[in-house]
Amino acid sequence: MVGAKVNARGELIELKFHTQKYRQMAPAELASAITDVINQARKRMFARVTQAYAQFMPEGIDIDEVMSGTFDPSRLLGDLDLPFPSGAAKPFDGDRP
Repeated sequence: MVGAKVNARGELIELKFHTQKYRQMAPAELASAITDVINQARKRMFARVTQAYAQFMPEGIDIDEVMSGTFDPSRLLGDLDLPFPSGAAKPFDGDRP
């Protein structure tokens, strides 16, 4: 009934209705169907991007952390006995703006 395309960043680039069935749906039902199809498209794209970039990750780097934005570069530097550069932006701490 509805299809969605997202780009590599998970942003919606196309929403297409394949039938006219959406015209008879209650607003909440239509909203749920659209949300579900967009989330499915985002999950599929996330998996594709993760798979594509995994081969370029250095040993010991968790691709899922990198892709989700939870990777802590100071941990990597600590493993190498290197200090985190002073004045550099602090790594992700779980609170996004």
